[in-house]
Amino acid sequence: MKWLDRQSFLGDDSTERLDAFTVGIVGLGGGGSHVAQQLAHIGIGHFVLVDDDVIDESNLNRLVGGTRADVEQSARKVDIAARVILAVNPHARVTRIAQRWQLATDPLKLCDAIFGGVDSVRAKDELEAFCRRLLIPYLDQGMDVHDLDGQFLIAGQVVLSVPGGPCLRCLGVVTEEALDGEGRNYGAAGGKPQVVWPNGVLASTAVGLFLQMVTPWHRTPEQGACLEYDGNTQTVRASDRMQRLRDRGCPHCPIGDVGDPSFDVRKLPARPTAPETPAPAASTPRAAWPLRVWRDLLDKVLGR
Repeated sequence: MKWLDRQSFLGDDSTERLDAFTVGIVGLGGGGSHVAQQLAHIGIGHFVLVDDDVIDESNLNRLVGGTRADVEQSARKVDIAARVILAVNPHARVTRIAQRWQLATDPLKLCDAIFGGVDSVRAKDELEAFCRRLLIPYLDQGMDVHDLDGQFLIAGQVVLSVPGGPCLRCLGVVTEEALDGEGRNYGAAGGKPQVVWPNGVLASTAVGLFLQMVTPWHRTPEQGACLEYDGNTQTVRASDRMQRLRDRGCPHCPIGDVGDPSFDVRKLPARPTAPETPAPAASTPRAAWPLRVWRDLLDKVLGR
């Protein structure tokens, strides 16, 4: 039996399909490191890893693949994630970008889906807006620990955001109050409580939504989702707010506000009149599913 035989229920061509995907992961701490590991195990072929941070000792309680040796060497989080991926699949193509994601937009534009593991509300807001403009499905995950008179509540959510559906603002994940609070406390927010198992639950949920969207194993692929996690009861449920908003337009992201604002046709290289060398062998094809997703999204944008 081969490596991926036991997940053949995902589809007859699932191995080739998953190998053809390019998936971006922005933020490779507690949540993103879980996502990277799981996507490696299911056979994703190309990763774009983006994080400008290095590991420190406080990350060891949740960062998958991180070691004390990494802490001593101030290893980059993108390198730790790449090591985890390549240990599972040495043939994976891994692009590492140890910079803020805003400086990595060119490789991120080529992704078929992007997972967000960013901490700040503003980063979530900006990354989702980038993905929506370029018609890239965005999977956001986040958790928090709330102190309620000495009783601690662990809560979190996973959102699959696609153009035309409810956004993080619609769902209350991004609010003006939270954005203002971050602005007032910029540089003094301190470390938020984080533990490994909620991050693992949320990452697994996000990966499940992704597979439900891109493989034919599920009869009702999601075109947007919000799942809420209650860490005290160990339950995940669909958000009531998503159900109420699903068929309403998003007032925060104009339906026609798509396309790359930095695109300039004058920067495209001239096409040669004849090839100077023999044509290269065919490369691995892009996955087929984005064409279907893009067509549905464009139909929504154009009102067809």
